Amino acid sequence: MDIKKVLNEVTKEIEQSSSQQELQNVKVAYLGKKGKITELLKSLKDLSLEEKKSSGSKLNLLRIEVDNLIKDKFNDLKIEEINSKLKNEYLDISFPPPNSIASKAHPISKTFDEVITIFGSMGYSVAEGPDIETDFFNFSALNIPENHPAREMQDTFYIDDKDKEGKPYVLRTHTSPVQIRTLLNQKPPVKIIAPGRTYRCDSDSTHSPMFHQVEGLFINENANMGDLKGTLIEFCKQFFNVQNLKVRFRPSYFPFTEPSAEMDIAYEIVDNKIQLGQGDRWLEILGCGMVNPIVLENCNVDTNIYQGFAFGVGLDRITMLKYGLTDIRSFFSGNLNWIASNGFTIGDF
Repeated sequence: MDIKKVLNEVTKEIEQSSSQQELQNVKVAYLGKKGKITELLKSLKDLSLEEKKSSGSKLNLLRIEVDNLIKDKFNDLKIEEINSKLKNEYLDISFPPPNSIASKAHPISKTFDEVITIFGSMGYSVAEGPDIETDFFNFSALNIPENHPAREMQDTFYIDDKDKEGKPYVLRTHTSPVQIRTLLNQKPPVKIIAPGRTYRCDSDSTHSPMFHQVEGLFINENANMGDLKGTLIEFCKQFFNVQNLKVRFRPSYFPFTEPSAEMDIAYEIVDNKIQLGQGDRWLEILGCGMVNPIVLENCNVDTNIYQGFAFGVGLDRITMLKYGLTDIRSFFSGNLNWIASNGFTIGDF
């Protein structure tokens, strides 16, 4: 029984195997039910007890070593096969598949484009900020006190990591932190909108844990409530494409504006559908107000010289109203049939 000779033979055959099938044949030839090493193990029964102990130990080591050599070779061949496919096989993604369907833009994407275009025509520029915010930018700088309900766990997504003040980071609950970042880095006058994703712990047909907002900020020496109302009325007229738009402003409260108001637009039901602009029913559309002087002071803006207004609009909400959509959860379902029915082609932009 020349174990060394068997090891040399099988090692050579393993090394010469150029495919997984060839290697499998080698494995069967040596470790299969009738393989050479298996037959050697079976022959131990004819040996004496001492010979069984000595030869059995050596044969087991041989079997284990051959098995490991085969496994290593299998891995090498798999890698070679993958690299060969990557080198020689490719998919030309510049051509659509035979049964392709026309791509369509999501309604929210269209709303983003329209909102930016409308406010852009009024001289507003777009500002952006991070989705993960500190307590200062999301709450404190906006005059939201420590005990305000908006800070509660049921409204805000908190992150375990702490900021420099030892307070947990949050997923921003509004895009107002972008206003603070802008005021800290840019001297007035400031005229921006901040569209983007926001997050709150809420989910039903009209609320989503992740949704979209656009907030606006205008700071100069003489901005006033009349400017704010005119801006928002003009925006709604253009967005909803209703020139004789009936609106109202109701007093409200927000920590970051004073005075504060909510804007409603009139609507009526015609043939079981909402028609915006006229009627004796009202829909809340957005919140707004003059920027609270405390917020300006937190951003090192001289309130003896500057004042301004701010507003916030839920983009998902106005999209649903404009296109007659009833469930916000559909926006995030990823259903291609829904996109095909409710999306927009490039020509619609």
